[in-house]
Amino acid sequence: MRAIMVMYDSLRRDIIPCFGEKKVSMPNFERLARHTVMFDNSYVCSLPCMPARRELHTGRANFLHRSWGPMEPFDDSMPEMLKKAGIHSHLSTDHYHYMEDGGATYHPRFSTWECYRGQESDAWVGYCSKQEPEFAPVLLSPESQPKRLQNIRKISGWQNMANRTRMRNEEEYPQTLTFDGGIRFIEDNINCDNWYVQIETFDPHEPFDSPEPYQAALFDPDRPFVPDWPPYAEAHEDPETIKQMQKKYYALAQFCDRSLGRILDRMDRYDMWKDTMLIVNTDHGFLLGEHGWWAKNNTLEYNEVVHTPLFIWDPRYKTAGKHRTSLVQTIDLAPTILEFFGLPVPERMKGKALGPVIELDAAVRQYGMYGVHGGPVCVTDGKTVYMRAVRNPEEKALEYTLMPAHMVGMFSHDELREMRLHEGFSFTRGCRVMEIPVMPTRNPGKLEHDILFDLQSDPGQQKPFRDAETEGRMERALIGLLKDNDAPKYLYKRFGLDYIPGKKEEAVYETDL
Repeated sequence: MRAIMVMYDSLRRDIIPCFGEKKVSMPNFERLARHTVMFDNSYVCSLPCMPARRELHTGRANFLHRSWGPMEPFDDSMPEMLKKAGIHSHLSTDHYHYMEDGGATYHPRFSTWECYRGQESDAWVGYCSKQEPEFAPVLLSPESQPKRLQNIRKISGWQNMANRTRMRNEEEYPQTLTFDGGIRFIEDNINCDNWYVQIETFDPHEPFDSPEPYQAALFDPDRPFVPDWPPYAEAHEDPETIKQMQKKYYALAQFCDRSLGRILDRMDRYDMWKDTMLIVNTDHGFLLGEHGWWAKNNTLEYNEVVHTPLFIWDPRYKTAGKHRTSLVQTIDLAPTILEFFGLPVPERMKGKALGPVIELDAAVRQYGMYGVHGGPVCVTDGKTVYMRAVRNPEEKALEYTLMPAHMVGMFSHDELREMRLHEGFSFTRGCRVMEIPVMPTRNPGKLEHDILFDLQSDPGQQKPFRDAETEGRMERALIGLLKDNDAPKYLYKRFGLDYIPGKKEEAVYETDL
């Protein structure tokens, strides 16, 4: 058995023709849809990048216990479990966060790996010139952010422009090199069995830089639009500027479509449909001015960010060109891959193998939850979304870890001075962990009161509504999910929930099927 995962970053579901509006031509995604099962109710669990990837390894929620950080010593890792079982796992990626402090323990879990440089602010090309203004054009409205973030963005912009000096044509772009590496692995091992390759590109994550031919197809040469890097801030720009930035994203998405076609070509050429699983997915989406915002994290996690595209071909079921409506999440991918290779799924994994959904659209869960560490927590059944506001902010968000590193840099001395030892959780294998209060500078999306959205009558989430019965049902589901995931006790008080772990239950809390 063999399996290929093609993973994108920040790929929006609604630009893919089989899921909705045809904003841009994506012929290879249309081709993919004819060969796979399409999941209409696929949702994230933890945001953003590395929290989602930890779930891809561990099959369980990250955001209840941890923000952005490395794999932990007690974590299950799907690629490592494959490796230990004699199934070669390989990573080909340009996702540069793997090469930073907060991601440095992920890629070594694979049997072999290769990383390509240059995406976003990857500390790659050395640039010592003091001629800073030439690096300004890529950034859109840096003045809309606090001074501290403006300075960070300028430094990131300079680094990114330095990196772009190594990307003169499509063959030199990191995305191309990532797919080159993945295809090389496939072709080198086409006559071998028992391997898994993860071909993972940072695109179409911002900045929306793509080779010239993709941009030429969408932009008037007499009206050039230079910026391609939106801020993590409110979208105060005029409608025309927002439209032009969206087109930058679409151009990059077309580049992604072209790379996908290269994998589908190999599936056809080597008749791999008969024995090779193919998964095409993303970690999350991205706001392009909707709801008055750019990006993610600093705003509420609307469906443009959390409702994700997912395609799976499983040669055992031979089901293709079909839509599935059952609710699935990122945490389901690790169990699905393990089960495909005939390996047992650890009880610590809370995700579900998706074979029943692929074959019969049989539900594997009734509710799913998602969020950013320290922010609101959201629950959905695929028809309704419930965003639960923090009730007691004096209950500070806490990190639980044995790997005290942020995205870039270790935890500060001030943070570590507040550390206490915690007895650990059901998934830490008897290990005690550090409990560290979150520093007040981190401020994921605020929510002043609970919000409900009816996705059937209001798919764009423009009209929040109130209904006591629905809120009660969703609250019970949230308590059940927190309980099932062994959530820290303080979260119940932080979110104003009655259930207290360890006390006798007096109510039935809804959870998975």
